[in-house]
Amino acid sequence: MNWNQLLLGLCGLLVSVTSFGQSNLLNAKSPDEIGGPTKAELTYGKNDPLEYGYVDDRDVLWAKTTWEIIDLDERVNFPLYYPIDTNQIGGSRRSLYDVLVAGIKSGKIKNIYADSYFNDKRTLNDIQAALSKVDTTDLGIEQYNAGEEIDPQFISRRDISSADIAEYHIRGYWYFDKRQAELKYRLLAIAPVAPDVNFIDEGGASALVELFWVWFPGAREVLNDAYAYNPDNTSNPVSFDHLLNARRFNAVIYAEDNVQGNRQVDDYISNNAFMQLLESERIKEQIRNFEQDMWNY
Repeated sequence: MNWNQLLLGLCGLLVSVTSFGQSNLLNAKSPDEIGGPTKAELTYGKNDPLEYGYVDDRDVLWAKTTWEIIDLDERVNFPLYYPIDTNQIGGSRRSLYDVLVAGIKSGKIKNIYADSYFNDKRTLNDIQAALSKVDTTDLGIEQYNAGEEIDPQFISRRDISSADIAEYHIRGYWYFDKRQAELKYRLLAIAPVAPDVNFIDEGGASALVELFWVWFPGAREVLNDAYAYNPDNTSNPVSFDHLLNARRFNAVIYAEDNVQGNRQVDDYISNNAFMQLLESERIKEQIRNFEQDMWNY
């Protein structure tokens, strides 16, 4: 291989990495057509999310509900966190938080709640206080006290962005389908977690809060149309719906349904992160062992 071939190959690799598998890239006649619908999509439409099969309650031999933390500091979970700066990329690539918020603002995601038990349904106006903070500077307060109209430049606004999201909390349902003799998992709800917007810029460690909970089955169409970065093959990005349903992330169990009112792990193992992690692994092992034990005679 000569140097010209090597240089050409490196250039092709860089192009494939930066393109992020944009649709219609090779058939576009102008940059405006990149990311647009392909001929197949115009003819047949985009693929809908794969429907969940019907599961009769009588077919559920055993089940357990778990709550997990997806830590976005872990490398395997980066596709859920990035991109946090969208100025240099196309509109087809967004972080999971941006996709959820855009779906809520557009009205496509309607089922949002204050907790994972779906007791208190919320609207966009209800969660706005958790997503942004509007404050008045000292000069604005002086104008207000003087009876003057506050100049807009003295009003500051701080919004929670995708860069502020530290983790996701998810609620899922593990169950053994006796008809198919298989242990399965169904994701029920997901919540972005970030520092409290009212104290996020005051310095020091701010407590993390759940911004809102989304009923996952109702958000699948929105998540199916949004794609996460695929580090193994940039020409084949994976939708957020597939990524989450296939559990292509790492998570730690922080609670399970139990007789003590679904108490969390840190309620009975406090101030010991290592033992809490071991307890999470014990719960996971208990779930996995149920399926294995079904085949022991």
